[in-house]
Amino acid sequence: MSVLDNWDNWKNFLGDRLHHAQDEGMNNDVINDLAYQIGGYLANQVDAKNEQEKVLADLWSVASKEEQHAIANMMVKLVQNNGSAH
Repeated sequence: MSVLDNWDNWKNFLGDRLHHAQDEGMNNDVINDLAYQIGGYLANQVDAKNEQEKVLADLWSVASKEEQHAIANMMVKLVQNNGSAH
C-alpha cells in the first residue's frame, strides 16, 4: 500500500519528512518552497488516491501561483503535528 492511498498515512508521512527537515536545520522558507514544488509535482504527475487528494488537486489546478504557495504553506501547518516525531 502506498502512503498516498490513505489520507492519515499521507499526513503522517509528510509530518515525518517535515520533522526530519527541521531536525537537519532546514528553515521554514525552504520547507515551504519545497512543499510548493512537491504540490505542483503531485498535482501534475500523480493521480489522486483518495478524496482529500482529489480536492487538493482540484484546488491546485485553479489556483494562482500565489494561492498555490498558500495551499503548500497550509499543508505544512496541517502536518506539523503528524508523524512519529511530535
